[in-house]
Amino acid sequence: MSYCVNCGVELDPSLKQCPLCNAPVINPMELKKQTTVSPFPEHRGQVETVRHKDVAVLLTTFLFSTGAACALLNLLTFKKTLWSLPLIGICAVIWVFAVPLLLYRRIPAWCSILLDGMITGLYLYLLTCLTKSDEWFPGIGLPIVILLTILIEAVTFLYRKFPISFLGSALYFVLATALLCVGIEIILDLYFHSAIQLGWSAVVLTACAIMTVTISTILSKKGCVTQ
Repeated sequence: MSYCVNCGVELDPSLKQCPLCNAPVINPMELKKQTTVSPFPEHRGQVETVRHKDVAVLLTTFLFSTGAACALLNLLTFKKTLWSLPLIGICAVIWVFAVPLLLYRRIPAWCSILLDGMITGLYLYLLTCLTKSDEWFPGIGLPIVILLTILIEAVTFLYRKFPISFLGSALYFVLATALLCVGIEIILDLYFHSAIQLGWSAVVLTACAIMTVTISTILSKKGCVTQ
């Protein structure tokens, strides 16, 4: 037998509210069955999962504040040199390398590599403001950045297009290293001597050729080019 907590009238067990005063009928036994999620950790050491968006906002705020503070100090106090440009460039490089990956988890690899190459080239361009001559940027800095970006894009494409074993990955790395060294020496020779004279890169190329033949032989013997 139950009674209304407001007016005291006797209630039928099937009623959801009092027929006299319309007060809701609450069964104390039903309250025990209701469970609520505790806002506190259930176990020691348990913390809320950090969201990538929050990390991106925090990192963006920190990098922007750092760059702005350096720029203001350079503009108002330490005016002799443009020392703030490399620091601002570093902040920009860190932002491009980290934030897009945090916000866009499915960003294509080639797009991420391209952005990294572009921001690295921009950073080198900022450094030209601190040097007496900026001829090294179009003659050395920019070509090396473009070469490195193309090689990384090519290796990434091959790795995604043709899944391979550990030795296959090592083969890609060796070939890319050889091309990078040869390309760098060609760029330096054209800038300083206006002629191509392979020297140290030829030694690296020979060593890489030996490693390439060795790895290719092992892969062909074991048949582990593809997994």
